[in-house]
Amino acid sequence: MLRTLFMIGLMALVGLFVLKLFFGVFGGLLAVFFVLCMFAIKVLIIGAIAYFVIRIISPATARSLTDKFSGSSAGM
Repeated sequence: MLRTLFMIGLMALVGLFVLKLFFGVFGGLLAVFFVLCMFAIKVLIIGAIAYFVIRIISPATARSLTDKFSGSSAGM
């Protein structure tokens, strides 16, 4: 009986250690992933705003940028 209680306690401690190790390592990686995603979203928003401003001010330049980045060779 005492041995069973000791083994349950030992397994609980080992489980807590593994969970702390798992979330310690992957938690850091997850944080880096979210930081990079937020950075990419900010760059996307700024690029979209810049593109729409260029599209309003100079439609020909916007069309040229669209052709350049879409890979279409219609203008050649």
